[in-house]
Amino acid sequence: MSAADRVAVVGAGPVGLVLALLLARARIPVLVVEQGEALPTDLRASTFHPPTLEMLDGLGLAAGMLELGERTPTWQIRMHETGEKALFDLSVLSGDTRYPFRLQCEQANLARLALEALRREPCAEVRFSTRIVRATQDDDRAELETEAGERIAARWVVGCDGARSIVRRALDIAFDGTTYPETIVLVVTTTDFRESFPDWSGVNYAWTRDGNFATLRQRPGRRVSYYPQDVSDMDAVLSGANIEAFLQSIAPRPAPYAVDRVAPYRVHQRVAATYRVGRMLLAGDAAHLNSPTGGMGLNSGVHDAFNLAGKLARVWAGADAALLDAYVAERRPVAIEHVVQQSDRNRSRMKERDPERRRAILADLQATAADPARCRAFLLRSSMIEGLSRPAA
Repeated sequence: MSAADRVAVVGAGPVGLVLALLLARARIPVLVVEQGEALPTDLRASTFHPPTLEMLDGLGLAAGMLELGERTPTWQIRMHETGEKALFDLSVLSGDTRYPFRLQCEQANLARLALEALRREPCAEVRFSTRIVRATQDDDRAELETEAGERIAARWVVGCDGARSIVRRALDIAFDGTTYPETIVLVVTTTDFRESFPDWSGVNYAWTRDGNFATLRQRPGRRVSYYPQDVSDMDAVLSGANIEAFLQSIAPRPAPYAVDRVAPYRVHQRVAATYRVGRMLLAGDAAHLNSPTGGMGLNSGVHDAFNLAGKLARVWAGADAALLDAYVAERRPVAIEHVVQQSDRNRSRMKERDPERRRAILADLQATAADPARCRAFLLRSSMIEGLSRPAA
């Protein structure tokens, strides 16, 4: 077998590493190339939905994630000042999934566990500090060129290299969509809020008089996200004094908050025009971006990896390569209808400022939570189970 007889995965994030592990377990030679010196540990996704946990269980990764993460059986949308809320209990999905809860766990943990497993696979290789600058292909193979001038040949290339994907750009695939005007500030505090709000769930989306925020319990402490009103001076927004003032506005306390990390983010809603051109494909953030409200982006990328790995394995075994078009036909509509559109609705709901509209939204959510049939249907959508039930192409 020649060195070119392999699949090259660009990007060692959780999607790329899960895809590579799936291929290696199918005994397909796989090479992962990552421009960074090590796995990234910056603040990114942290929510894992039930179907994703089921998939990771099949890879032997779910147990490690459960040990590191925080199980969240309920989540809620609430009026912060009054405490009124709509509470959703995922136990109603017990007949639909073995994991009727959300798991709050930093995505870096999944990447680390997947890398450890991948390094035990004899037909897998991972290269860090390898920046790809060009990608080309012909009828027989694809080729990546590194910043150092090395040429890496492969039978198939999958770009799991994020929003600025070099693979997507090399293929000149349109990445149309919207960039929201606001900036999200993400704060990780090791101080929990349960002393002040014992009725909070592990995940809370809260309206305030002047805006909104979200909190997600993790180990240790909480992840808090909010939209600053004025971002003209981002240094001032991210200053310790301003972060402390914001946290105190949520839950006043005599002692200052212990803040671990702070990061600003711009939010994009984009879907690639296609996920495949010839021998090159896209998955994860290279293929679709969405608002983080609802925690769907990373999960959808992992679902991409499982769908694509199954089809690549069949093509590797001799099936017609046109099967890979079914990956696009199955996963792209899910990104549009069940991820981008749903996350946009989630964002719009929490960005609502009109008090009467908020009350109407909350009343409808409370009615949904109180009706078993409506609640189950709502949670099947928001937990990403419904999107996976689309007929296979």
